[in-house]
Amino acid sequence: MKKVAIIGIQGVPAHYGGFETLVENIIGENCSPEIEYTIFCSAKDYKQRITTYKGARLRYVPWFHANGMQSVPYDVLSMMCSVWRYDTVVVLGVSGCVFLPLFRLMFRGRLIVNIDGIESRRTKWGGCARWFLLTSESMAVHFADAIIADNQGIQNYVKQTYRKDSVLIAYGGNHAKRDVSEAKEHEVLDAQGLSSRGYAVSVCRIEPENNCHITLEAFAKCGRELVLIGNWKHSRYGLELMEKYGECHNIHMLESIYDLDVLYVLRKNAAVYVHGHSAGGTNPSLVEAMFFGRPILAYDVVYNRATTHDMAYYYSNADDLVALLQQDNLDGKEMKVLAERHFTWERIAKQYESLY
Repeated sequence: MKKVAIIGIQGVPAHYGGFETLVENIIGENCSPEIEYTIFCSAKDYKQRITTYKGARLRYVPWFHANGMQSVPYDVLSMMCSVWRYDTVVVLGVSGCVFLPLFRLMFRGRLIVNIDGIESRRTKWGGCARWFLLTSESMAVHFADAIIADNQGIQNYVKQTYRKDSVLIAYGGNHAKRDVSEAKEHEVLDAQGLSSRGYAVSVCRIEPENNCHITLEAFAKCGRELVLIGNWKHSRYGLELMEKYGECHNIHMLESIYDLDVLYVLRKNAAVYVHGHSAGGTNPSLVEAMFFGRPILAYDVVYNRATTHDMAYYYSNADDLVALLQQDNLDGKEMKVLAERHFTWERIAKQYESLY
């Protein structure tokens, strides 16, 4: 039995987030019987603290939340608690990786780090935060036994920047498919005044790097119906977009939806999926959307092209997106084929286990 600790997430059961969803799906039915997982969870983020979940043991880290500035001491404390009991430690994200030089002096097992996207390039960070994140990223690459890149673009970045090889393991997305009744579908669509295949859908955090302003400008111009789901009220950027486009009759600006059944209905019945992300690696929302076999209209960056194998439709500005939306021969069948070949959780779980 190989004992594996996972560090760097809020915890499981997953409430929200790409890494949380990753862990939720590599444990349980997709986990080999030879692997015993321990998941480090934030005690501050879980009022009800169960000790086991889907066959994994849960350990709760006191004092800190898993996100924001507190993610650094949270990850460091988790590492300190994992020094002696585990054969392998998997760190998801680089926030606490400044601690790795000391951690490696104490930990004799195998250390694996998934560096996620290139966090330092996100527009929300200032100069000091970017320096810190770059330092943490450098520590991760130099002290880990294996680096996981979730996208070919990230893998190329690691090679070019650090002259190090990394292992390419993406995210799964088949958990987005659900068993939902026809009555439930009608209920969800009727609640938003939508008709099947009559609208486009997009799911993202409302941040400039996800180009929500481009998506909204394009749909305001062309008049097609759009459902854009995100955390609109959490930033000035989101609030300004709500003020500018909130009265557009064809645009539905919905707050974040965590009910997977509702998300399933909205994705399944959409005519196209719009993906505006320009940062990070393999975006979970894009992988999930690919399983529905709808045409994917993706912002033209290397990460999105890598995920979709250059077989989606790409845009760089609002006019490009309008031109795509005006085409009537868009096809998304190949997206579903790609998703089922490359992005199932059973496959992803085996890829992780091969590194342990």
